Amino acid sequence: MKKSLKRINSVFIMAAAMMLGGCAMGGATGQNTVAGNAALDAGEYQQAQQLFADAVQSGEEAVLAYRGLGLSYMGLAQYEDAQQAFSDALEYTDGRMPENKLDLRLHLATAQYRQEEYEDTIETCDEILQEEKKGNADAYFLRGASHLYRGEQEEAKADFDAAVKLAPEDYDLYLNIYQCYNDENISGLGGEYLQSALNIQGEDMEHYYNRGRIYYYLEDYETAQSQLIGPVEQKYEPAMELIGQVYLRLGDYEHALATYQQIQEEFGKTPQSYNGLALCAMADGDYSTALSYIGEGLALEGSAGKQELYFNEIIAYENMQDFETAKAKAQEYVQRYPGDEAGQKEWTFLSTR
Repeated sequence: MKKSLKRINSVFIMAAAMMLGGCAMGGATGQNTVAGNAALDAGEYQQAQQLFADAVQSGEEAVLAYRGLGLSYMGLAQYEDAQQAFSDALEYTDGRMPENKLDLRLHLATAQYRQEEYEDTIETCDEILQEEKKGNADAYFLRGASHLYRGEQEEAKADFDAAVKLAPEDYDLYLNIYQCYNDENISGLGGEYLQSALNIQGEDMEHYYNRGRIYYYLEDYETAQSQLIGPVEQKYEPAMELIGQVYLRLGDYEHALATYQQIQEEFGKTPQSYNGLALCAMADGDYSTALSYIGEGLALEGSAGKQELYFNEIIAYENMQDFETAKAKAQEYVQRYPGDEAGQKEWTFLSTR
């Protein structure tokens, strides 16, 4: 039986990704902290983790060093360690640092959320919203999602509506809310938020791209394709990556393959583009070619953007009935990304064969 794949460039941004933006808080002067922020910007989370650990050990700015350490752990899906790092950073803040406290509490709430510690997430968001008199969209979203996963639909909707009121043109927010409802098998309620997102006005390529994302999640792939044509013709990279996924959903593997090849020609070879090529081959049942693409992607310098390649490598070996290799790859995967639930499930499945 074919196993599910991880697709490139997810069309929604979950809370952890939301909170990874803006890696440098500013004011960093320590050598390891500055280098760590650069590594975070490049998505090199293992390198960043070591640099921030060195920054902590050498006594560099504690708030920035622990914050960077937390972000590194978030990028590695090591959420328990991230939570501790953000808590440590908060210990070094004072009343003169309200913006830093807000930033760190949002990261802390995200780490708690990713561990499914919903009661703690709600408590942290309560603290944020008690101090932020004008409200905070991210805190409302995290609290609302936590309420939803606790079965508290009325409280969830109130928080989601408050978040949308504060950020009425944030497509990612609408998509995140939809995904939460979808996780709970009540996507009809989430679909109302996607319909609201379609009312956002704008005629530039980013708006067309975002509307394409909405239709993609509504599983209206033909309309998604029509929305993406303009940005794709302008060679807007996110739109090109998404239309590749649309072609895969439509079973048009020839156009999907051509799209990812064009992406490599226009923007260079990246782990994401190789993952797209691998998905095309896997969709066509050609797992040997898929593994070849995956190998080329993993051979690229650096570790950024390779998680989906590592995951799909496991799936390719499974579908080739090479369970021993798949098991070994799954073990390596959970060591790299211990917080990834899909990876843990694969490891558990393969360990019991």
